[in-house]
Amino acid sequence: QKKDGETPPPPHHEETSHETFHTVEIGGLPVKYTATAGRMILSEEEGKKKASFFFVSYTRGGVKDKSKRPIVFAFNGGPGSSSVWLHLGLLGPRRVLLDDNGMPYPPPGELVDNEHSILDVADLVFIDPVGTGFSRAIPGEEAKDYHHFKKDIEAVGEFVRVYLTRHQRWSSPKYLAGESYGTTRSAGLAGHLYARHGMTFNGLMLISSILNFQTAGFDLSTGTFRRGNDLPYVVFLPTYAATAWYHGKLGSRDQQRPLRELLDEVEQFAGGDYALALFQGDALPPDKFKKIARKVARYTGLSETYVSRYDLRIEILRFCKELLREDGRTVGRIDSRYVGIDRFSDGDAFESDPSMDDTMGAYTSALNAYVRSELEYESDLPYEILSSETWQKWEYEDFKNAYVDVSETLRSTMTRTKFMKVFVANGYFDLATPYFATAYTFNHLGLDESLRDNIRMEYYDAGHMMYVHIPSLQRLAADLREFIANS
Repeated sequence: QKKDGETPPPPHHEETSHETFHTVEIGGLPVKYTATAGRMILSEEEGKKKASFFFVSYTRGGVKDKSKRPIVFAFNGGPGSSSVWLHLGLLGPRRVLLDDNGMPYPPPGELVDNEHSILDVADLVFIDPVGTGFSRAIPGEEAKDYHHFKKDIEAVGEFVRVYLTRHQRWSSPKYLAGESYGTTRSAGLAGHLYARHGMTFNGLMLISSILNFQTAGFDLSTGTFRRGNDLPYVVFLPTYAATAWYHGKLGSRDQQRPLRELLDEVEQFAGGDYALALFQGDALPPDKFKKIARKVARYTGLSETYVSRYDLRIEILRFCKELLREDGRTVGRIDSRYVGIDRFSDGDAFESDPSMDDTMGAYTSALNAYVRSELEYESDLPYEILSSETWQKWEYEDFKNAYVDVSETLRSTMTRTKFMKVFVANGYFDLATPYFATAYTFNHLGLDESLRDNIRMEYYDAGHMMYVHIPSLQRLAADLREFIANS
């Protein structure tokens, strides 16, 4: 109940914003900045309101010439995820406190200054697409209209255009930063904004990238890859090996090797003898089948009997359940370094993803406290951290009877806007968007040789959200600063 004289928060179909002023230390130097938490209303040209976008922006103080100041538009994926992960994990001036390996402390969670934020070199705008965060369709409008591959890109693109216009930032160096499905959105958005408005970007920052869904080919409702597509088994194998190595489940010879040395060997096998064996199917001779099964078992830490039972093809969730089954534990999909406990040791899939269980609570508590206390933004709406309803209803009608694929969009945009550079961050323990799958996609872009140096690939010793691991956060932040300086 509101106290006498207390003003209720404005309804979510009205524009509002609130500025606060702060200082954070980055690289040993103080950085003064303005934080703005607000809601932008997107309307049709005749003025009819369609949707409200919640955003948080950070602009460095004392900047006289904004045309020299880079600006980064950032969002996460899902689809159905808010921007909280990149916001309070990697890019923003405040971050969720986890231990150095990314493991949680007891709840409710805590925020600390992010000495690794890139706010020293770029202004930041965190966008929550419709159905996530506080962003909503206007009452009377259909939310499902925005839960759609193409319409999502158009709506986020309109937010970017209006923001640049209102804040006079068209002349600034411009970047998109996306994570997971946010990389799909980034590639589509760069292409859409160039085709629709002639807008060019200096760079794309793709964190845990997925551009071609054939490399994942995964049906979460069944826990299996779709039949007829053997590519995921090939590109997931090195991450299975990295996971088994991390948990000490390989033979002594492989367990004692440096991870990168081991992965070089596994990648060669996966793209060679293993891929050929899967291609042969039932025509694979029994002696060769046994030889391949033995090697898959060696690299995955699974038994040869188990590998043979599943015809050399190991599903993600089966692997997550099987690797530590004898220990009564499961490993994470988002980050396979994390370990969970299921009630039953039988079955082919874990009850839930321990890597999400160990991070969701801390990020949720921190965001809800931060936005109302430090940013002084008022709303009675629930902040949708990760909306399963949005994800489950997402529409891909542009790709009926085909895998979602924006890699050609990226190739075309890079070809037409030849100065745009792309940074790709990969986690070795990421079973959601495995690093070898991303390498496969970029190796098949068909990009002209003269433009290939515009792509930079980096690898980190953590999972999908590699920045929860402090050594990886330090490296990634330094890599992003260098990328911005060079683009």
